[in-house]
Amino acid sequence: MTAAAVPDARRTTLHRRVRWIVAATIAYNVVEAAVALGAGHVASSTALVGFGLDSVIEVASAAAVAWQFTRRDPERWERATVKVIAIVFFALAAYITVEAVLHLTGHGDDVAHSPLGIGIAVASLVVMPGLAWIEHRTGRELGSRSVMADAKQLLLCVYLSATVLVGLLANSVFGWQWADSLAALVVAGLAAREGIEAWGGEVESAVGVLNDLEDGPEDGPGDGPVDGFEEGHVFAPHDDGSNR
Repeated sequence: MTAAAVPDARRTTLHRRVRWIVAATIAYNVVEAAVALGAGHVASSTALVGFGLDSVIEVASAAAVAWQFTRRDPERWERATVKVIAIVFFALAAYITVEAVLHLTGHGDDVAHSPLGIGIAVASLVVMPGLAWIEHRTGRELGSRSVMADAKQLLLCVYLSATVLVGLLANSVFGWQWADSLAALVVAGLAAREGIEAWGGEVESAVGVLNDLEDGPEDGPGDGPVDGFEEGHVFAPHDDGSNR
């Protein structure tokens, strides 16, 4: 079934589903950020703190885009919005890198075992793939590039969670404190990547998905692949500054 062939009643249902997914993603990111930051502070884990701060920035970027679209002329504010988001991601990457290097060189506090940190990482590995799968199927049926791009972005959160979890488990099981720092450096690299994409105008905010739904269907299935999904042909993220 192509996007144009989706009945109006079904399209309304799918739009409602996307709104619930977006709301659930933002709400979960808030919880994830609070737990990760708290657990990271207690355990002196740079990886966990970076993980939590990345979630904070993701929620803040969605809020920034939402604010942008409350302006009379949203396009006027677009360049400034994406540049600020990019700079914050770069600052996060720099902060995590410095902290990780300090720990690797013996200038930081010992990293403690963090059951809470392991728990939130495991929870993210369960929640995010499920949300990504549902959103992937929904976006494919709608023929929406932005919804498909948001599903791909959720997979990035899965990789981030897995990296943090490996570092935490290696420290807890084997006492490899350097594993937390290496995981933190991976988090820093992903943050830098998100900063580069934002600087280039590719801000994937959840709010952008909802704005695109209001604009109607986009190109249908078969226009190009999105890496990260095995089922069929999906869409590459567009460059118009929409979603996470």
